[in-house]
Amino acid sequence: MSGKTAISRRSAFGLLAGLAAYPALGAAGERLGPAQAFSWELLVGRAKALAGKPYATPRVSQRQAQDFDAAGRLTFGEAGRLAGLVRLLPAPRNSPNIVGIHIVEGRKARTLTSLDGMFAGGGVADPAGFRVLAANLQTDWLAYQGASYFRSSGSRDQYGLSARGIAVDTGLSGPEEFPLFTDFWIERITDTHFIVHALLDGPSLAGVFAFDNRLGPDGVTQDVKSALFIRKDIRRLGIAPATSMFWYDEGQRRQAVDWRPEIHDSDGLAIWSATGERIWRPLGNPEGLRTSSFRADGLKGFGLVQRDQSFDSYQDDGARYDRRPSLWIEPAGNWGPGAVQLFEIPTESETMDNIVAFWVGDRPARAGERRDFRYRLRWTSADPSDGGTARAVNVWIGAGGIPGAPPVAGARKYVVDLQGPALVGLTRTSKVEAVINLEPPAMANLSAYPVVGQQDLWRVAVDVMPHKTSAKELRLYLRRGASALSETVIEPFSS
Repeated sequence: MSGKTAISRRSAFGLLAGLAAYPALGAAGERLGPAQAFSWELLVGRAKALAGKPYATPRVSQRQAQDFDAAGRLTFGEAGRLAGLVRLLPAPRNSPNIVGIHIVEGRKARTLTSLDGMFAGGGVADPAGFRVLAANLQTDWLAYQGASYFRSSGSRDQYGLSARGIAVDTGLSGPEEFPLFTDFWIERITDTHFIVHALLDGPSLAGVFAFDNRLGPDGVTQDVKSALFIRKDIRRLGIAPATSMFWYDEGQRRQAVDWRPEIHDSDGLAIWSATGERIWRPLGNPEGLRTSSFRADGLKGFGLVQRDQSFDSYQDDGARYDRRPSLWIEPAGNWGPGAVQLFEIPTESETMDNIVAFWVGDRPARAGERRDFRYRLRWTSADPSDGGTARAVNVWIGAGGIPGAPPVAGARKYVVDLQGPALVGLTRTSKVEAVINLEPPAMANLSAYPVVGQQDLWRVAVDVMPHKTSAKELRLYLRRGASALSETVIEPFSS
């Protein structure tokens, strides 16, 4: 997302906010064309040849759903299926690019050539993507639609944040580029195991992706491999992007105009560095565009996490933010030197994705290069960033000073609750200390103590004077002797 661009969650995936609750009809074999040879190597060759040509304008639908209601009528209801459980998604008016659909069986691919009966209500449209139904045909657990976006409902049958194939020039001055998935090859292994190949094309690059998708009791796992061919120099190539929405939470109520206590798809960025350090960066809704970078050479994992899974925190029995999954990315092999970058855009509603995180390598992406990446995506409601140390479960920010007394001018109080098994049994005499990156006079009234009545919960409170330090952020963690007891919590000073 650039400063001028934010992706509408309602336009890209709005139809999937409520899961399908209708049976579907089987697809007839005559919908598919003749069998053709299929392999990863053939698709790689196709992507390479594509990158060697000038970028061509993508295909645009002439049979679009004219509004949200029309798209819903085409999506939900009786319609044909492919590969047993695959239903097509119609091209909406505000995102009319269409995709080619191919079904793979036995290393042969057949192209969908007839759309008759493929949309609900007997309607006619062009496909912009697809979703994979559960075996009971009552819900769906995987969907691809719009640019290179895709997502899963995780372990609790609730869509939330999204992933992308690639991010190009996100968070830079000037427009962001959104390459498109133009064709999908879908192979059903079992009802809970689908392999999806996707061809990607954009002004700056072409590529191919393979997604090995498995639905299990703990959520959805996707093993991803990609081959990218750079058509022209790219200023910022973001690998394994995750896109989400954060409006406000319990610690940032100044943005709240809604009655609900919290509204967000994810509440933090988690990073597992090569050194073993666990980092937690609470998400924010800044007053202006904000980019944060976290050194991540030899990255072990990162992701956007919905750590708070309590209904009481949201009180939303419709959107069910408490059920929305986290997305954790684990590189396969060493991606080399680089950084995880987080880009936050101001928002005044829950309808726009305003958060994106991705990894950027130090080596610039130059025209003519090939880049290959492998990684695993985990969509789950269990906290995938849990490494056994104590985790930040609450972060509050308010006026500095003593409660009930006049606020201290220029001071901000930061209160962080850390919880986990590493803290069980520790008391005020256990020589636990809060390690903070600031020194007086930028810091005052530091305290770290166990919360009464909670066996594994500690609270750290500190007054910070940002104008008295050159640091741009607060960093803190709990330590006992030489051992870290908690993840490192990072909170930027800028709003």
